[in-house]
Amino acid sequence: MYKVKYCIASFFFLFTAVLTAQEVEQKEREPGHTNQSKFKQMYEEFATPNTYRSASGAPGPDYYQQQADYKMDIELDDKNAKIYGTETITYTNNSPDDLEFLWVQLDQNVRAKDSKSPLRDGGGVPLAEQPGGFAGKYLNKPFDGGFNIEYVKDASGKPLSYTINQTMMRVNIAQPLKSKAQISFSIKWWYNIPNHTVNRARSGYEHFQKDGNNAYVIAQFFPRMAVYNDVEGWQNHQFWGSGEFALPFGDYEVNITVPADHIMDATGELQNRKEIFSKEMMKRYEQAKKSYDKPVLIVTQAEAEAAEKGFSEKKKTWKFKAHNVRDYGFATSRKFIWDMQAVKIGSKDVMAVSLYPKEGNPLWEEYSTKAVVQTLRTYSKHTFDYPYPKAISVHAKNQGMEYPMICWNYGRPNEDGSYSDRVKYGMISVIIHEVGHNFFPMIVNSDERQWGWMDEGLDTFMQYLAEQAFGEANPQAVAPNKAYPSRRGAPAKIVPYMSGDQSTISPIMSNPENVYQLGPNAYGKPATALNILRETVMGRELFDHAFKTYAQRWKFKHPTPEDFFRTMEDASAVDLDWYWRGWFYTTDYVDIGIKGIKKYYVSDKPGKKMQEYLAARNLTEADLPPLVYLADEDSEGFDTNLKGKAPSESSKTLKEFMMDNMTTAERAAVKEPKFFYEVTYDKPGGIPMPLIVEYTYADGTKENITYPPEIWRKNDAEVKLVLSSQSELVGIVVDPKSETADIDPTNNAWPKKEMQNDFDKFKEKIKG
Repeated sequence: MYKVKYCIASFFFLFTAVLTAQEVEQKEREPGHTNQSKFKQMYEEFATPNTYRSASGAPGPDYYQQQADYKMDIELDDKNAKIYGTETITYTNNSPDDLEFLWVQLDQNVRAKDSKSPLRDGGGVPLAEQPGGFAGKYLNKPFDGGFNIEYVKDASGKPLSYTINQTMMRVNIAQPLKSKAQISFSIKWWYNIPNHTVNRARSGYEHFQKDGNNAYVIAQFFPRMAVYNDVEGWQNHQFWGSGEFALPFGDYEVNITVPADHIMDATGELQNRKEIFSKEMMKRYEQAKKSYDKPVLIVTQAEAEAAEKGFSEKKKTWKFKAHNVRDYGFATSRKFIWDMQAVKIGSKDVMAVSLYPKEGNPLWEEYSTKAVVQTLRTYSKHTFDYPYPKAISVHAKNQGMEYPMICWNYGRPNEDGSYSDRVKYGMISVIIHEVGHNFFPMIVNSDERQWGWMDEGLDTFMQYLAEQAFGEANPQAVAPNKAYPSRRGAPAKIVPYMSGDQSTISPIMSNPENVYQLGPNAYGKPATALNILRETVMGRELFDHAFKTYAQRWKFKHPTPEDFFRTMEDASAVDLDWYWRGWFYTTDYVDIGIKGIKKYYVSDKPGKKMQEYLAARNLTEADLPPLVYLADEDSEGFDTNLKGKAPSESSKTLKEFMMDNMTTAERAAVKEPKFFYEVTYDKPGGIPMPLIVEYTYADGTKENITYPPEIWRKNDAEVKLVLSSQSELVGIVVDPKSETADIDPTNNAWPKKEMQNDFDKFKEKIKG
């Protein structure tokens, strides 16, 4: 028995080796090459692990991060749309380095008169432009929205010298700040608040012409410490407008003075609620803390409409404290309706909050707080329990921006209160997205200035999960028997981008300032990549555990892309270097198809090619052990008696060809295949993916097989697979459920005409 098996193995090794040698002789010798495999490990792309960041993707034993604590007194001048502030920053140097100077971000300087940001893009004359954008470029005087710094002083009140370079200010300290030491300094400043509906600022005010009121959404409003870490030292890359923010964590005490008739909410917990709230508001607030099924109105629409008719000359100061946050924002107006609902997250209650003017109703009173609640539940399930006391959604025209505990969101009905499905779903989706940013990057605090996809892409992926859950929890909000119509996340949604002009596509691993299409690049493609990773490559159980591990390892810390990539592999035992390389480091796309198919027949006698092979080596059939011979239907010299016949009609049955190492019972259990096929799959696209195939047979049965992505590891262009069956093969479809974002479905079926008939449906699907 051993001798027979040994002979067979030796023969096939010799046979393969000889064929390979013959092929080499026929080809001109090619030069050597480096490892071009798309499955090679990413040692060249990844930073070397160290004591700060481990090879597993977890923080290392020497990981550190700085802390910046703020005490601020802010006053908003509603009549003149100006904001004034003084702040004291206490900065703790937890790094092992002595710091010679400090860097502070002045993001409002992107709107200074002499800002270079409007001058950085070319492009020529557009075919058309919105009136506001046209007027801003060519008709209006430049808006002077930059910081006016009145002083920078040390803890003793002595002036500190400073240098402003566009959106960055270097504070020149008298002595280097030693490792583990602290420093405190103060800044006094003011600036003109922009109308964010005119120039699309991330924060500012909207003016309501009919009643003369402003609604303010204020952020990036104070000089903020830049990040210093083990990866880049000071992250002092200029703010040009697209790359968002890299910020250290800290504690905030903020006093905000506004007109006495304003309603406000902000990052942090209100410290003087009893001074600010009326008795009726306090009663409603206590009721909201116990309402888990629906929002409670703290300020009603009737009360907001009454308030917007008067303009108080008095002032009121709202006092907030926030612990362990990386930024700060607030919203204020006399127009705001205010509702709240409690949501149980883990063992604690969180307040889901909405602020909106009457112009947002009836849409906002119906859906805003519901969307906040669903976001907190879904994100907490997949990451960690939401740690902050509240999450606030603020209505603001054309906005979508996020800050700790608070965000502003668009979605405005028509004046008569009517709204389209597009407006409704757009509003719900942007609320989920912006509230979700509390998790990425407000808590899992990635560097948005450098890696926009680490917050936008991860958040958009989680947004997709939350949207689907929202549709299930609120069936009245979606069309009957339909899933929530997510704009991004599903594989088909990214096909138009990935199949587009390569000259206008950048890898995901690009700085957000330097990409052509920021939305698809930083939001859509990484969200789709993670969705496919979860549903098709890893499976939900492995993915969800690894993703949660990443979130919990890096909450309230500063992760890098490598930390994410390594953790996903570390917590799942799935080698994903090929996936990161294809989806994140290149502009490759997915395209897998069927190149050809051949039918084969089985015999106990060698065909012509095999006979010639044996003769060339002075061998005969008698020199070989019993073998099964397969030849395609077009082979020359193949036994004509077998041509077109099933294997069972051969001179011997297949079972008779089998070796004698099986028992009678084992042989009886074997189903004898009647048909053999060689199917050649090719991969015009660059990204290797699982080969998902549905086979259809003449007896009406279907067989679904998912071949692992490693099937492409030795031949990146094509792979040949042998299929045996009891019934004749009549159809093949690759990626039958559109799981892989394959950009060209016309090569996904055999016979091809079947997929051609479905191509129009596919195009309609991705348009939707």
